Amino acid sequence: MRDTYLKNINMKYVDAIMIVDNKGRIVYSVRFNPRFDKDGCEDELESIINRKFLEVYPTIKPEESSVITCLKYGLPIYREHQKFYDEKGRVYNTQNLTLPIIRSGKILGTIELSKDITRIKEDTPLIEKESVSVINTPFRSDEFSVKYEFKDIITRNEEMKENIEKAKLIADSSSSILVYGETGTGKELYVQSIHNYSSRYNRPFIAQNCAALPESLFESILFGSVKGAFTGSTDKPGLFEQAHGGTLFLDEINSMPISLQAKLLRVLQDGVIRRIGDSKDRKVDVRIIVAMNVEPLKAIEIGQLREDLFYRLNVVNIRLVPLRDRKEDILLYVEHFINKYNKELNKNVKGISKEVEELFMLYNWPGNVRELQHIIEASVNIINEGNIKLENLPIYLSEKIKTEDDESPKEHFYFSLLEGCESLDNVVNSIEKKMIIDALEKSKGNISKAAEVLKITRQRLYYKMDKHNIQWG
Repeated sequence: MRDTYLKNINMKYVDAIMIVDNKGRIVYSVRFNPRFDKDGCEDELESIINRKFLEVYPTIKPEESSVITCLKYGLPIYREHQKFYDEKGRVYNTQNLTLPIIRSGKILGTIELSKDITRIKEDTPLIEKESVSVINTPFRSDEFSVKYEFKDIITRNEEMKENIEKAKLIADSSSSILVYGETGTGKELYVQSIHNYSSRYNRPFIAQNCAALPESLFESILFGSVKGAFTGSTDKPGLFEQAHGGTLFLDEINSMPISLQAKLLRVLQDGVIRRIGDSKDRKVDVRIIVAMNVEPLKAIEIGQLREDLFYRLNVVNIRLVPLRDRKEDILLYVEHFINKYNKELNKNVKGISKEVEELFMLYNWPGNVRELQHIIEASVNIINEGNIKLENLPIYLSEKIKTEDDESPKEHFYFSLLEGCESLDNVVNSIEKKMIIDALEKSKGNISKAAEVLKITRQRLYYKMDKHNIQWG
């Protein structure tokens, strides 16, 4: 079948050769057609080496790209006509033959041979869905949008920077990853970044919030079903089959029924699934990333997570720091979200007032970065320019802070420090140093217990002790 297919290809010569590696980066590219050379394209071809294919040709949709499809399935693809534009806005009409580079069963990249047919087709309207021939194409799945990369993570916090470096190191590993952090700390941002940084970046990324699934449907959605397995069932692949070759992200894994967690453990150990009502196992190649918004050991203690599943998932773990413990990031996010909503809402907001800045630094941020984002969005909506002031903030925030003031005498002390200090940084540093000393006294110098009291890691506590020159023991 493959030989017959290749005989039907009508390409007697080629104008260009491009080699793309399995991370989607262009490693070699050359064109022989004078139409490109006379525009100085020879120099520009050198500038695209080691850049991502979809970045250089931004109008090509991943699902319609012969290069990306070939990388995904490892099969030859012949496209009779493809129209697209490069990053300079120049039009291309090409006929392509894309061949996979495979060694020891692993896809290393692709070689694409193309013929310029612009003179014939340059007036042809851009075709929305081109005709693509793929030999023995395996199961295709609907893929979720994976838009975040590590460059989208904004932080000055040392522990969060370490998280990024750790995530990059393990991105290409097949081991499971456990990401945990409070709601709004950016778990999916990290998960998508890991997928996009890995060699699976052009394979499916399937995300599922376990808390959103009814228990009665959970198993069939996860593992699939066969016709007749239960009333109304059909032959349908589950999330594992849909994610084959790529990444399956299970958010709030502690919401998965305990009985199903045992089946998930089997998949992680054996790499096989069985649809409901089926008698055969199916092999799946899936990278599993799970997330939780509670401490894993706490979830085990209260019966939300199987201990054996935790140890299997916890091969690599990433703990995201809540916003209240990395207040050095607050003004970064404020600037980022103001810029974002200025563009979206056509506003000209400059920043936040000094009073709002002081309030943000003292607020506890139970909703973390997501809460800050919503506050900025709400505030930008009701003013056109200038700075966001206290009266522009959502009403709930003022009420919440007033409640905290009434319930916590310490807060009055912290606010009173503002009157006698030269700057906000001095206030924050004074409060932070006092809290660390209090925690060390309370724990009688035990670093682990002090870190637990402060709800930060030992490493972060050591960093802050060094920062404030606190000597203990």
